Amino acid sequence: MLYVIVLAMVAAFLALRLYSVLGKRTGHEQPLPRRPEEPAPAAALARGVAEPQAEVREAARPIEAGAEQGLRAIVSAEPGFDVSRFLDGAKGAYRMTLEAFWRGDADEVRKLATPEVAEAFAAAIAEREAAGETLDNRLVSIERAVVSDARVEGREARVTVRFDADVAAVTRDADGNVIAGSLTDAIETHDVWTFQRTLGDRDPNWRLADTDEA
Repeated sequence: MLYVIVLAMVAAFLALRLYSVLGKRTGHEQPLPRRPEEPAPAAALARGVAEPQAEVREAARPIEAGAEQGLRAIVSAEPGFDVSRFLDGAKGAYRMTLEAFWRGDADEVRKLATPEVAEAFAAAIAEREAAGETLDNRLVSIERAVVSDARVEGREARVTVRFDADVAAVTRDADGNVIAGSLTDAIETHDVWTFQRTLGDRDPNWRLADTDEA
């Protein structure tokens, strides 16, 4: 029963000389950490989490043609898999990961990410803290979330979701002064997050295995 309901947690944005960008942004943003040759942040996608607080506006078909074969393979292995529920969970995971990263909660990120990804996030948070900077960000809305790719390799399933969202982003110094960004002007972000899970595993959670820009 994979009710993927990924609504549990996942993350990122303004971070200060991180490993790589989590998505396309404009203005004074700092990207999420991403190792050069490794999947980026992981998010534990658990079932039964409340709807995301950010405004969500879904438009158009939520599955791109290239993802259909992979999704069929996942459903074949686990008939309980539901794409709509997965996307609902992915939106929640997206919000929760971003918020955990923004507030510098490395422990929360560890619950949502694979060890490698959590380590990268923790390093980015530590670097930001060392610089005496804090992020005052807000996820204004998720404009769109679509499954852009899906595949099964052995027992490992991977589902990629493209998020189009608006984020109000501000970086403050140790004295609380704004040094970058604005809370009144939202920034368009286009992020691609890949979630993974071992099919047939008793753990229903999906974890964020990669982040990139759309």
